[in-house]
Amino acid sequence: MQTRTHIREEVFDASLEEVFSLLIRPSAIRQWWGATREIVLAEKDGTWAATWGDDEDEPDYITVARISKFEPPHLLELNDYRYATREGDLPFEASFTTRFSCKETAGGVVLRVEQAGFPVDQEEFYQACVTGWSNTFAGIRRFLTGQE
Repeated sequence: MQTRTHIREEVFDASLEEVFSLLIRPSAIRQWWGATREIVLAEKDGTWAATWGDDEDEPDYITVARISKFEPPHLLELNDYRYATREGDLPFEASFTTRFSCKETAGGVVLRVEQAGFPVDQEEFYQACVTGWSNTFAGIRRFLTGQE
């Protein structure tokens, strides 16, 4: 199966530790990502999981991933994803990897996300994820500036 990758990066006016921390701190993730619940076991082979929806017993959406690389404060990589919605699993086969990297620069910290594994024949899902990452980075910016 042919796949493609989406890459997004932005510079944030924050310390390296602040930016990396917001990727692994459940209270921060809930704010910038809008998740209802979040669990992170922040270590290599740990778990990164989120749910959305008002009913804890029957959430609208669930995503769970394994932390495959954990190198604070520079690298967090997630894979072995499981997704579920009230309607069921994704309607196609996919094996996603999401890599967050943080690097200091003169203007702050560059946060880069690379999400790989999008099936090339799933254009609508891919475009929804592009929009999602744009919204996610806007949420991170609001969180870091205290607007959340």
